[in-house]
Formats: sequence, structure tokens, C-alpha cells
Amino acid sequence: MERVRLEIVAHDKMVETIVNTIARTAHTGNHGDGKVFVWAVEHSVRIRTGERDDQAL
Repeated sequence: MERVRLEIVAHDKMVETIVNTIARTAHTGNHGDGKVFVWAVEHSVRIRTGERDDQAL
């Protein structure tokens, strides 16, 4: 079985929409449809510009 790992960083207000879209699209009803994990990102830094947090997304 082929596996795919997808990582997304998004604003809190988009999380529910993203999770629902992934679950709806990936669902086949078969074993191995996958899992979605959601956790908070404390800080982010865009290395090229030095932008931080929301500006780095």
C-alpha cells in the first residue's frame, strides 16, 4: 500500500475546513484510509527574510 505524508501549517480558523476536506477526499472506507493529526505551532520563522509567526506563513 502506498503511503503519503502531508504536512500543512494553517491559521486556526482554517483547521476545521482543511481537516474536513482531507477526510472527505481520502475516505474510501477501506483499511488504511489514514489519520489526521492536528497540533499547535508555537512559532515560525521564514529563514530567507527573518519574518516570524503569522508573517512567516
